[in-house]
Amino acid sequence: MVRKMGFYSISAYVIFGFLAYWYLFYLADTSLPFEHGGSRADPATFMNPREYMLSEEYSKLRNLLFFLSTPYEWLLYFLILITGLSGAFKKWGEEAAKPAFLQKAVYVFWFSLFSYVAAFPFSYISYRFSKTYNISTQPFPSWMKDEMIDYWINFMTMLITVLVLYWLIGKSKRFWWLFAWLLSIPFTLFVMFIQPVIIDPLYNDFSPLKDKELEAKILQLASEANIPADHVFEVEMAEKTNALNAYVTGIGGNSRIVLWDTTLERLNDDQVLFIMAHEMAHYVEKHIYFGIAGYLLLSLVGLWIASKLMSWSIGRWGGYWKIKDTGDIRALPLFLMILSMLLFLSSPVSNFVSRYQESRADRYAIEMTGNTEAAITSFQTLTKAGLSQVNPPILVKIFRYGHPTMLERISRLEEYEVEQRNKGEE
Repeated sequence: MVRKMGFYSISAYVIFGFLAYWYLFYLADTSLPFEHGGSRADPATFMNPREYMLSEEYSKLRNLLFFLSTPYEWLLYFLILITGLSGAFKKWGEEAAKPAFLQKAVYVFWFSLFSYVAAFPFSYISYRFSKTYNISTQPFPSWMKDEMIDYWINFMTMLITVLVLYWLIGKSKRFWWLFAWLLSIPFTLFVMFIQPVIIDPLYNDFSPLKDKELEAKILQLASEANIPADHVFEVEMAEKTNALNAYVTGIGGNSRIVLWDTTLERLNDDQVLFIMAHEMAHYVEKHIYFGIAGYLLLSLVGLWIASKLMSWSIGRWGGYWKIKDTGDIRALPLFLMILSMLLFLSSPVSNFVSRYQESRADRYAIEMTGNTEAAITSFQTLTKAGLSQVNPPILVKIFRYGHPTMLERISRLEEYEVEQRNKGEE
């Protein structure tokens, strides 16, 4: 039975991989709709033929990696579960220490190490693609340093989560999922609060914006939006990437508006002001807090569903997997696989909400700055710098895009331009 499970799961993954490749490279249509030809959203108006070709190639490869890596994670967890590796990790923990919490710590170490090594090829291939297409400028040693930081942060997070989770299961096999969710609320808020000042600086160097004249303009925008900001931060990214970005991070007193130095190098002041107005909109409309609330709601439903699926799966196949109940640490791969699947299935909803918020932020930014030229050219530059598809396939948009497509964003700006022109003629 276990061999059949392994064979069918691997076969399903291979078939899915071929279907994903066929869809992305042969079936999906990424050409521009006829009515947008010649518009400022048309790549032909701001990209040369080689840039357009590279953007299509790079986007297809990145999308293929996404659709292959997500179910690969499920397959990996499932194979750890059914091949006895999970049992071996538990045995090594029992041999290494007597206290139960140390046994679980050893289990988590071996589990996380094996998972990282097994998933490393996808990370490395993604890195090589970004280097080949001149998106990444990061040397391999620097990239590996970031990988190691990722690994140890994820390990510590998983260790804390597993110790608390299995303690809760031991206390209440019926309502552990509810208690776990309740504890996740302060933990999530704590992580978001410390991220800008503790976690992010582990990867990059942050400093107040050096261009004080530009900072004064940005702070003036913040004042007009009633945002209590004293500084705008820039982060050194040129040694790692040619892509552009700006974002809002943190909550409460640790909230920060951050600009990559690549953005400052490639965009002029008017374009940067539009980008900053967009980021300020997220603060004004409290998108971060809505995002936290949505995440917590989804996690509540997800943990409840996971608890039901865990009990059902173990009840039906636990004998084959040598797992007695939910409280057995050997069931951890099953729990993580179910959560990953639920997260993937919920991504169309969360992405839809995110795209709506981003559209609101675009509208807020253009109404605040009134400079459609700067807005449109900034999006065109972002597209070129990241080799992004202007009109990605529908499934890619649904499962990957937390922002509207560049076709949608630029087209809406052109519509706004027409609206303003018509108002002026009335």
